[in-house]
Amino acid sequence: MPPDLLIYLRTSVPILVKQIEKRGRKYENSIRIDYLKRLNERYEAWINSYTLGKMLIIDVDKCNFSEDKEHLSDVISKIDASIHGLFPS
Repeated sequence: MPPDLLIYLRTSVPILVKQIEKRGRKYENSIRIDYLKRLNERYEAWINSYTLGKMLIIDVDKCNFSEDKEHLSDVISKIDASIHGLFPS
């Protein structure tokens, strides 16, 4: 059974690298850029073929919801609208 809503956090490789550096996890320091590029391409191919249910794509390059409360509020509103529609019952 698919989830009620699949949330896909889309981001570019440069932003992925910045997030990895910001976290500072030792085991992530050895991840190669070419690996991240291939992984990102595969996620994009998968998400573009997803047909099992509702999906919401959040562009993390433009939406820093982890640090910006307004962005977080926008994401929460999008999730609520995606699950319940414009007029929740």
